[in-house]
Amino acid sequence: MNVSPLKVDVHSHLVPAIDDGIQSIEQGLEILAEMEALGYEKVITTPHTFPGSFDNTPEIILEGLEKMKAATQEAGINITMEAATEYYMDDVFLKMLEDDEPLMTFGNNYVLFETGFMSPPPFMKEAIFLMNIKGYKPVYAHPERYEYLIQDKQLLEEMIDRDVVFQMNLGSLAGAYGKPVQKFAEKLIDQKVVRLVGTDCHHIGHIDALKKTIQSKYFQKLMQLELLNNTL
Repeated sequence: MNVSPLKVDVHSHLVPAIDDGIQSIEQGLEILAEMEALGYEKVITTPHTFPGSFDNTPEIILEGLEKMKAATQEAGINITMEAATEYYMDDVFLKMLEDDEPLMTFGNNYVLFETGFMSPPPFMKEAIFLMNIKGYKPVYAHPERYEYLIQDKQLLEEMIDRDVVFQMNLGSLAGAYGKPVQKFAEKLIDQKVVRLVGTDCHHIGHIDALKKTIQSKYFQKLMQLELLNNTL
C-alpha cells in the first residue's frame, strides 16, 4: 500500500511547536517515517501564518525546518524537506499584498492560502487578483472543506475561471472531515479541477486517514488527473 505515483506532499504542519501541528521533533519523525514508507520522497511543509493565533514569519518557519531536516537526516529518513506557509486570508494578508511585502512561496511562486470555513472574506476576489498581477499563483487550501463553497456553485465556477489552483486534502476522501466534505471532494475530482493534493498532516491520525484514502476508488481517479505535485 503506497501513494504511487505521488511523490511530493505540498501541505502539512511538520515544524514543531509553532502552530497546531506537531509539537515535538519526535512526533515529526514518526510521521515522516510513515510518509517515506508510503512512497513520499519530498515534503513541502506549510505551517500556519495566522496573525493573533500563529504569528509565524519566514525566519521562524525556516529555523524550525532546519531542525527537522537535521533530525530527519540523523534518523536516516530519506525525505527531502522544504517549507512555505499556509496564509490565513485576512486584512493583514491583504495589506501584505497591497504593500508588496514578499510572500513565502513554494515551487513556481505558488502561495497557499486558506479562509474561514463558513464564509469567505469579503475581499477574497481582490486578494486573488492582486496575487495574480504580482506574479504569484494562488493555491486554495482544501476547497472541499469550505461550507460556503459547497453551497455556492457560482463562486466555485468563478474560482476555477480565475485560475486558482485547487489543493485537495487526501484525508477528505476517507471521510476525515465528514460526509459532505467527502462528497464535494469527489465532485471536484469528477470535474477534474484538482491540481495539487496534500496530507494536511498535523498529527499521526492524519496518516491513518491517508492510508484509508489510498484504498478508495476516488484515490485512483485522482491519480489520473494532471496533478502538479511531482513537478515541484
